[in-house]
Amino acid sequence: MHTSILAPRSGINVLPMELTFGGDVESKPTSSFVDGQSIYSSGERAGQAYRVEFGAVRVYRVLANGRRQILAFHFGGNWFGLQNEDLHRSTAEAIGVTGIKSISLQNDPHTWQGLLPAVLENFSSAQEHQLVIGRQSAVERVAAFLLEMSERTGGSPKFELFMPRVDVADYLGLTIETVSRSLTKLKNKGIIKLHGPRGIEIIRHRVLQDLCL
Repeated sequence: MHTSILAPRSGINVLPMELTFGGDVESKPTSSFVDGQSIYSSGERAGQAYRVEFGAVRVYRVLANGRRQILAFHFGGNWFGLQNEDLHRSTAEAIGVTGIKSISLQNDPHTWQGLLPAVLENFSSAQEHQLVIGRQSAVERVAAFLLEMSERTGGSPKFELFMPRVDVADYLGLTIETVSRSLTKLKNKGIIKLHGPRGIEIIRHRVLQDLCL
């Protein structure tokens, strides 16, 4: 895993919306993307930082065996695409209708300084993701994922997943069938409730946490 502090590959982060650097990011136009549309692709020239205005983004790589590995999900207020290499090593796609603002990482030497909190948060979150997918039990991975999603929605016990289950599977290094079975196990034990294909309600938060210890 690449661990350069200037080039984290995944993670979550939120910076204050009023933060400005390298030209006011708030004055930048918002570009709209439809579901599955590429924001940037692996091998394309880098040099921009991106912020999600609405919707969600998946960042992934395609492994040598052809399997997709999702590295991160980004929601409203999250920055992504932060790297100091010439070419992107991953692909970013919109999940549903998504709005993105971007700024150049090359025009202002102070831009990286302004984005340092996001860089550090990305690095920390990438390490946490490695710990999650390193768990042996599929149920443990799914439990950790649900706690992460709850935290990212303000700690609410009831939330809607932005992404389909196939994305959850590729994020956790599981099959979609295994993800579905794990969710069913958690539901049958009274730990969570499922509301439709994406609705989650955590009923026994402490029990879910204990699964991740």
